[in-house]
Amino acid sequence: GLIHCDLKPENILVKSYSRCEIKVIDLGSSCFETDHLCSYVQSRSYRAPEVILGLPYDKKIDVWSLGCILAELCTGNVLFQNDSPASLLARVMGIIGSFDHEMLTKGRDSHKYFTKNRMLYERNQESNRLEYLIPKRTSLRHRLPMGDQGFTDFVAHLLEINPKKRPSAAEALKHPWLSYPYEPISA
Repeated sequence: GLIHCDLKPENILVKSYSRCEIKVIDLGSSCFETDHLCSYVQSRSYRAPEVILGLPYDKKIDVWSLGCILAELCTGNVLFQNDSPASLLARVMGIIGSFDHEMLTKGRDSHKYFTKNRMLYERNQESNRLEYLIPKRTSLRHRLPMGDQGFTDFVAHLLEINPKKRPSAAEALKHPWLSYPYEPISA
């Protein structure tokens, strides 16, 4: 199957408001799952944890990006504001939760962000010293305060940190929140 590898709001266009149709554009970074997978894919704020940690990835990285996009469309703000891959990991941990031990031990790049004791760190560019990053604890429910628990549950489903537990696109389509009838907002 095809992996888009760069899903973000700028790459999703509305084709028809009345029929609720969209068009995904910019397939320049896309690849097939059978290709030799590039380690540098996805715009950082929409980058899946497995990509950052240097783990094998598949189409589920696009599912992660979709979760980020839906949260942003709901709030008007990027869900995982960051200024580095390490600060992105801190935001993910603070909002979604911690990483499975297996992901950290198998990730080719985990050592760039985590100590052997699983402490998240970043190298200060000016002083060249290591600084521990303590994730600020919050929740997706707090970040998406719109009162629609079904929507929040759907986004949480898409933003499962472990790709083995994250739904495929086909599985995500079976989520109960998507079975609610579509009611267009009247102008």
